[in-house]
Amino acid sequence: MPTHNGDLKLFAGSAHPTLAAEIAQVLDVPLGRASLRRFTDGEVSFQIDENIRGTDVFVVQPTCTPVDAHLIELCVMIDAFTRSSAARITAVMPYYGYARQDRKDKPRVPISAKLVANLLSAAGTHRVLTMDLHKAQIQGFFDIPVDHLFAAPVFIDYLSRHRDNRDVTIVSPDAGGVERARAYAKRLDADLAIIDKRRSDDGHAEVMHVVGEVRDRLCIIQDDIVDTAGTLQQASRALRDGGAARVLACAVHGVLSGPARERIDESVLEQLIVTNTIPLRDEFAGSDKVRVLSVARLLGRAIQSIHQETSVSSLFV
Repeated sequence: MPTHNGDLKLFAGSAHPTLAAEIAQVLDVPLGRASLRRFTDGEVSFQIDENIRGTDVFVVQPTCTPVDAHLIELCVMIDAFTRSSAARITAVMPYYGYARQDRKDKPRVPISAKLVANLLSAAGTHRVLTMDLHKAQIQGFFDIPVDHLFAAPVFIDYLSRHRDNRDVTIVSPDAGGVERARAYAKRLDADLAIIDKRRSDDGHAEVMHVVGEVRDRLCIIQDDIVDTAGTLQQASRALRDGGAARVLACAVHGVLSGPARERIDESVLEQLIVTNTIPLRDEFAGSDKVRVLSVARLLGRAIQSIHQETSVSSLFV
């Protein structure tokens, strides 16, 4: 594992330059100078415009939509840093694309999350900094160190300041998210509920059964990713039908693709709270229901600790 003696250098890919600029402000360092373009056929063209020999390089690039383009761009950038003699290269991936393809759940399918780990390692990555992986065991797909942060402190701080006097229930939208929801419930001194989602007899409609106390309560659905918002729409309706007084939702990664805008607007959700691990899509710019929280300070603190070789464990909550 390479060590570093040089300065911290922070570079931004094209996926989320705004977040990279926020992190640079937190760290009080300028963004690295580089030229990132594409040829007319779509190939990535990248050149570093300053000396980085012996430096500790951090590349901020969530692999969000378009996932493939941003992933290849990240690999090309890392290859350039490797060939320019950077002492250490850390891929800062607030959102890890392909994380939902982490196992063989059907015959003859790939484990794409593992493939992405292999690509990053082959490109020359020495370390990965990411946030709220879909499954924590994805860390085991890497043979290099992975720092896995959680956005919980950002959400908990916001919810603590905006909760009313009602009793609070944290709701997991499915059985797989119970551990995450339980952690939030413990920190907020709240109860826990689970939504049991099943197919109806005709095999099409999904029937939601709420397990837990929600009547006359502030119910907060907690998930890691919100994509088309179909589950959120149905879960919020089930909670309201169960007597919930207010229904909010928190999701770390706001993918928000396809019919997400219409579903959120039409739902009984009072507010959807996401972080800026992914840039908010343009169609949500005027939405009163979506609130974005910044994780720049959390990522900045982690980058500083990695650079200084100090413990990052205090950020793992």
